[in-house]
Amino acid sequence: MSDLPRKAVTRTAKLAALPLGFAGRATWGLGKRIGGYSAELVGQELQQRTAEQLFKVLGELKGGAMKFGQAMSVFESALPEELARPYRAALTKLQEAAPPMPTGTVHSVLAERLGEDWREFFEEFEDKPAAAASIGQVHRAIWHDGREVAVKVQYPGAGEALLSDLGQLSRFARVLGPLIPGMDIKPLIAELRDRVSEELDYGLEAQAQSAYAAEFAGDPDVRVPDVVHQCDQVLVTEWLDGVPLAEVIRDGEQPERDQAGQLLARFLFSGTARTGLLHADPHPGNFRLLADGRLGVMDFGTVDRLPEGLPPTIGTALRMTLDGEADEVYALLCDEGFVKTAIELDPETVLDYLMPIIEPVRVAEFTFAREWMREQAARVADLRSPAHQLGKQLNLPPAYLLIHRVTLSTIGVLCQLGATVRLRDELEAWVPGFLPEDTDMGDDTDGEAEMVETSA
Repeated sequence: MSDLPRKAVTRTAKLAALPLGFAGRATWGLGKRIGGYSAELVGQELQQRTAEQLFKVLGELKGGAMKFGQAMSVFESALPEELARPYRAALTKLQEAAPPMPTGTVHSVLAERLGEDWREFFEEFEDKPAAAASIGQVHRAIWHDGREVAVKVQYPGAGEALLSDLGQLSRFARVLGPLIPGMDIKPLIAELRDRVSEELDYGLEAQAQSAYAAEFAGDPDVRVPDVVHQCDQVLVTEWLDGVPLAEVIRDGEQPERDQAGQLLARFLFSGTARTGLLHADPHPGNFRLLADGRLGVMDFGTVDRLPEGLPPTIGTALRMTLDGEADEVYALLCDEGFVKTAIELDPETVLDYLMPIIEPVRVAEFTFAREWMREQAARVADLRSPAHQLGKQLNLPPAYLLIHRVTLSTIGVLCQLGATVRLRDELEAWVPGFLPEDTDMGDDTDGEAEMVETSA
């Protein structure tokens, strides 16, 4: 029996049940109101049931549906609190857990890919999965040389499920859209569809992870586990012990939250600059806070290849916006395609639109909070607001789409952490164009310090 619901009719029916279920629960809620229950009580119970069904369906389907759930989960910070509360627990579950495939199926995949004598590769192999994700699950084991390892086994039929789910979910984008105010869900699903198919190729993932592991070997802030063995549908890497970031979000003390947030921001910007690769799946399930204080990073199945690092346009536009150079910022946005040629906007209005968004880099340190992210989402989502009207006229060039999503996702995680982060420090260190071009970062450290202090 297949472990992943693969038949298109079955999977489509399950996904179709989501909007139908929403409508059914709304009818149920109306009946409860007629019966005398308060609107607040009925609303909370309705949202809880919706969240539970969302997790159940996406978790059972795995594949693209669950990948969508993971992508959505980092944006729960943007939801109004009365809506976020019931969704938070259900969506967060998608970051670290999913119904596992049967042991017999795992053994069959290992026998097919490693050979019938696959157990000779291991001194020990735990049949119970340590984690289950969107296209595969992870088992803890001891490699034949004594190293603790993580064995990632791909679900049979995962490729078919990924593309089918995301294709079907795009049909329900209007129903799912209200979960995250101010975000157009359809482009998110389309971009996921373009990217997640890469995750099926464990060879590409092994190459990316090996590049990161080599670059960050001995790094004081970040640890990336080495690749031990790779073959089709099986990836073996060093085991990584530590506190999952989802646990830090739920129970961490403030110093732990701040530390995790700073390291996450550092990894996002330094990783791209140092490896030419952008880790494009920054949900909390892929990070651990290690006992030695470093950030452990896993899952390199989705990366963006940026050999020159982040485009200098990003840093230059940020710096000019901070300096209030409205005309220069507008000209740069036009040149890069953020403003379509057929549209003419007021540069000062564009600057006013951008200023609240870049607030975290206007100060030496910034405390990320769900309340701040909700304010930004509400500002853009309000149909009556100038920000909403302007936002509709701006364009996101394809080359920036994944960078934009990763940045937003990382900010979402920082808001979940409630971390105080020196984000400006990371941009100055790693983002091309953010510091003035005449700054000599290598030789004139005193001059640089004076320049940074003046600009701050």
